[in-house]
Amino acid sequence: MAKYFGTDGIRGRVGLELTTSLAFKVGQSIKDVLKADTLVIGCDTRESSYDFMYSVASGAQSLGINVILAGVVPTPVIQYYSEVKKIYGVMITASHNPYHDNGIKVFKYGTKLSEEEELAVEYFVDNRGEFDVISVGKVITSDEPLNIYKEIYKDLNLKKSNYVVAIDSAHGANSVIAKEMLSGYVKELHQIGANPDGVNINNGVGSTHLESIISLVKEKNADFGFSYDGDGDRFLLVDNDGDIIDGDKIIYIIASYLKSQNKLNKDTVVLTKMSNLGIIKAFNDLGIKVVKTDVGDKHVLAQIKEFDYSIGGENSGHIILFDHLSTGDGLFVSMYILKVLEETNKTLKELISPINMYPQKMENIKAYNKDIVNDQRITDLVTKTQALWSDDGKVLVRASGTEPLIRVTLSYKDEKELDKVMSEFISLFKTLKEE
Repeated sequence: MAKYFGTDGIRGRVGLELTTSLAFKVGQSIKDVLKADTLVIGCDTRESSYDFMYSVASGAQSLGINVILAGVVPTPVIQYYSEVKKIYGVMITASHNPYHDNGIKVFKYGTKLSEEEELAVEYFVDNRGEFDVISVGKVITSDEPLNIYKEIYKDLNLKKSNYVVAIDSAHGANSVIAKEMLSGYVKELHQIGANPDGVNINNGVGSTHLESIISLVKEKNADFGFSYDGDGDRFLLVDNDGDIIDGDKIIYIIASYLKSQNKLNKDTVVLTKMSNLGIIKAFNDLGIKVVKTDVGDKHVLAQIKEFDYSIGGENSGHIILFDHLSTGDGLFVSMYILKVLEETNKTLKELISPINMYPQKMENIKAYNKDIVNDQRITDLVTKTQALWSDDGKVLVRASGTEPLIRVTLSYKDEKELDKVMSEFISLFKTLKEE
């Protein structure tokens, strides 16, 4: 079992689970364990992010790694540059978490580390002592990672549209680039969440607080709105009425378009076990096969890579367009939506009209001891419910890999029955926490 790494790198509360000392050792491990010679590092807009960026850089430099500091950039910039240059990358971010959390994502040639590599890094962090400095690497600040990343947008062949678009950058890492890239392709652009101060990242804005983009869309009479998370690797969409279009529906829009263009490789999409049963039925009706993975974009990417699929992602908004990028990228995918809308000449409502979503609810239960998810009483309730609901329902209970939470996701055709069972799970978890 990993001690520091979760589903999306290392993440924790600043000064508690995540310290600059830990970050320094992670930087050293990139040389000692992963054998890197060059490292690119970026960060989001949290007040602690530069401290952690410099700590990782110092650790790496102390063992001879040459370090490129990209500053504040979205995660996809670091991941893409790591892939193109065949080097290691580190992104300092806690994604959609509040500012008092932070994290370290490590990439090897554009891909997250394997479980074996993560465990090797953790062993190094906990067991290696002091080092003699034999050679010291160079540290430079460079815009090259961002400039190379911008080149991928030429693949879209976008033309100027007449859309009025609202965006919410969560006071995060894509606050500047989102405005820069979108402004040239829409009639009007209205932006919120673009004034980071170190502590306001994800605070009432971004893809976990969609009420902000919904209000902006209605206020500006926009055609639709894009809401990004703190590090810019995911986004969610709202239409002109403020109705939410989640990651599953976004994948449906793009996959349907790709299939119509004979560009959907193997007529298959990759989703996670969190995906709604209604979306799976809609894909099947289109003749599109669905492959389901465990939660986490690294699992989605692994499946896409192994079988060379075109698209996959999570309903949270991590979406990978593998023909263009091997990473989830909120800005790139949102601009791909512009392309689909322009070329199909359809509204968002028309594009998702074939989907009949099943009632689905998720509860986040605070739990610092996440082992209670394996209690026999929980597993018995999961087994009993899934057997009762059969193919008409879904039961998923899992510990979050990024926060001290147990996530209970239920989907069933009968909403009253769904609510009843959800209450049973919440009550049982409350009992277990009090024991």
